[in-house]
Amino acid sequence: MGGPARTRSLLPAGLRRRLPVRVRQNWKLLTTCTAFLAVLTLVFGTVGVRPYVTSTSDTGADPVTVDVAGTTDLFDATVAHSVRVTFRDADYERMLDAYWKEGEKEYVEADVTIDGVTLPSVGIRLKGNSTLAALTWKGESRPRRGGDPRGPGGPPPGDFPPGGFPPGDPPPGNFPGGGRPQTGGDTGAPQQGGAGFPGGGPGGGMTRAGLKAEEPETLPWLISFDEFVDGRRYQGHREVAVRVSGMGGGSTVLNEALSLSLLADVGEAAQRYAYSSFTVNDRPTTARLLVEHPDEHFADRMDGSGVLYKSLATGSFTDQGDDQTAYQDDFKQITMRGSQDLQPVINLIRWVDSASDEEFDAGLAERVDVESFARYVAMQNLLLNFDDMAGPGKNYYLWYDLGTKKFSVLAWDHNLTFSGSATQGPHDSGGFGGPGGGTRPGGAQLPEGMQPPAGVPLPDGVQPPGGAATEQEDGDAERGRPGGGRMGGHKLKERFLASDAFTEAYENAYRELYRQVYGSGGAGRSLDAITAVLKTVDGADATAVDSDVDRLRTLVQQRTESLRSNEVIAGS
Repeated sequence: MGGPARTRSLLPAGLRRRLPVRVRQNWKLLTTCTAFLAVLTLVFGTVGVRPYVTSTSDTGADPVTVDVAGTTDLFDATVAHSVRVTFRDADYERMLDAYWKEGEKEYVEADVTIDGVTLPSVGIRLKGNSTLAALTWKGESRPRRGGDPRGPGGPPPGDFPPGGFPPGDPPPGNFPGGGRPQTGGDTGAPQQGGAGFPGGGPGGGMTRAGLKAEEPETLPWLISFDEFVDGRRYQGHREVAVRVSGMGGGSTVLNEALSLSLLADVGEAAQRYAYSSFTVNDRPTTARLLVEHPDEHFADRMDGSGVLYKSLATGSFTDQGDDQTAYQDDFKQITMRGSQDLQPVINLIRWVDSASDEEFDAGLAERVDVESFARYVAMQNLLLNFDDMAGPGKNYYLWYDLGTKKFSVLAWDHNLTFSGSATQGPHDSGGFGGPGGGTRPGGAQLPEGMQPPAGVPLPDGVQPPGGAATEQEDGDAERGRPGGGRMGGHKLKERFLASDAFTEAYENAYRELYRQVYGSGGAGRSLDAITAVLKTVDGADATAVDSDVDRLRTLVQQRTESLRSNEVIAGS
């Protein structure tokens, strides 16, 4: 008797032999599926799809396959750490080529050794926007399309380059406060300006050195442990930021370290940090500041269950309709992707944008943790943060508590703290769109002879010399661009500070935080502790450390004395 009848394959014999057994056995099913997908493509290929997540699940973290324990807590700030990065020169040049031509920050595959533990195939890429405006390669800065700083080589929309006008192209005249931005140059060493930005405080010098691609040990980096190995973490962390020399902190980024230390001391949500030696291939070793990059591990330390969103430098916090994809340049969802979405943020934006003053006063506490927000705004003023949520970089995260259905604002990116006048009061504006509310008094002008780079808009209320509006501002207004020509400002913060309903909450928070940060001597003690560790880090320049410490200590002392007599503090 014959066996079961066999269906003859229609595939050519040569092709059948080259295909895996399972594919040969199920070729009909695969063919049918392929045909079905082709039909779907033809029928629905031109239909727009809007991504909405309807799940109310409070889970959604990416699976962790391996968590490397290491030998020492990476963010133990009381000890000196070591990081060694090794990558192929050819891969590094390909990365630079992609950034130079397309503005893409691609990852280089590297072996990274942290405190003696080696992790193979780690991703490392350039980090920053305006920070990289001072970067040169083979003596040349990145080209810009038609002189527009939003093209390759310039900051994205809304990102005024406080960290460096393009090398060789500083604006004429002086910066507000008497300082002058330092960019480019062939020194290769971080520089400390003598005057403050923008208010002239001792700790706020314009210190962005010329960054050279030939010196990777000095560049700003983002280290990703799972870029090439899915699900890998290092002590729970997906990413770590290697910070570049800051404004008020000189080459040691002391201002950021001090700010993060003080935020933690007063109980605010803050990224952890540590100082480490940093070596790339066979290049000289330098001392660098490592900062925790907010991710699901950072979110796990928050009270309750919630969603973490990152504000982007290209954002505007303006109502752009119901389509969530319209906000892709405004916010990035960090946690619970797939189980939660951007709708809570959109609802907040639309309410802040449309609520009357009476509705804002009555309804803010239903949507925002008012006490937490008052502390955030007060702390940014106390730290003289030029670039907080209302600054040009729009540096903040939103935490949406799924239990209370309220938002909290989390501070992020503190390399521009201590960069203003020591005499700035609780209700004073600081810088362009700074802590006091985002604008300067009407009619304010830039110093005579100073012009912003082509295409960089001025903040609201600030005019170029002579009072004429720039061509860029006129064009923005005509096109109805969200935010007009603003480099800074944030409607939530501005409305909060302008409302009498929240003045008491803000001043109470300010008074309490002043006592903890300055009145009790907390800032001085933190600076002493940080300095003691930094001096033990391999690659630290003792002379530079002493210089930066003296400058920052002077500003802290002046700020302490200036605020002591302020009516908000003295009148309590």
